[in-house]
Amino acid sequence: MPETKKLTPEEKWNQATIADNFIFYKVMRHNQDVCKELLEILLEIEIDRIEMQGEEFIQIDAEHHAIRLDVYAKNSSQAFDIEIQTTDTHELPERSRYYQGMIDVDSLKSGQKYKNLKTSYIIFICIDDIFNRGLGKYTFQNICRENPEIALNDRAFKYFFIAKNYDKILNEDQKAFLKLMLGRPAKGKFADKITRLVEQAKHNEQWRHMYMTLEDLENAAYDRGLEQGIKQGMEHGAECSKLEDAKNALSLGLSIEQVKAITGLSKEEILEIKKNEK
Repeated sequence: MPETKKLTPEEKWNQATIADNFIFYKVMRHNQDVCKELLEILLEIEIDRIEMQGEEFIQIDAEHHAIRLDVYAKNSSQAFDIEIQTTDTHELPERSRYYQGMIDVDSLKSGQKYKNLKTSYIIFICIDDIFNRGLGKYTFQNICRENPEIALNDRAFKYFFIAKNYDKILNEDQKAFLKLMLGRPAKGKFADKITRLVEQAKHNEQWRHMYMTLEDLENAAYDRGLEQGIKQGMEHGAECSKLEDAKNALSLGLSIEQVKAITGLSKEEILEIKKNEK
């Protein structure tokens, strides 16, 4: 089998679609009305309004696993998380469970009653069918096994949309968006809007520079021996190079969690670098 040619950062940027996490985040983050419309299309509900969260990084404390959400939005009674998943990591059901819990912790303030928990929607938009049952959409909520007509009514929902099974979707807007996830042309007002915004994003020189730099940092870290990939944050490579990578990443406005993933440095080390750079 011939070896697949690795794309350069420039090539990756030119070929990037809405399925690219960076592009997806930028389009949704800077177009709240579009993010709201996408949520309404996917969930098939009306949403009064949403507020995009300034930091999609949630951590209980230093001893617990933190999460970095692709797009996190909420309002007075609802919380929404949209995750773009181009590969099957074989742990997405567990991730959805953990994300659900972390979002609940984030939404309930000390002293509030459990009734104050927001209705939460965890949405994974996947390329492949991780359940191998041929559906275009899998929706989960807690029900009674003895009598499936009885729902727990804990207001916690999990959705998995499967791009490759878009032909099984009846909702035309959902189908069009899933086609865009595969890099295929799609018709419809919303699909046209997404296509236009993706092109606008790719003409933003600041975002292009951020993307290129992030790709270069990830490639450099990988070349230094991160055998499991950048996102595992394994502790390899020369310490001086990691410090320099951290400084560059922070200067671009990347989050603490992103810098951790790129360099393998601890949160405390990164905060110290950030403090010294001021």
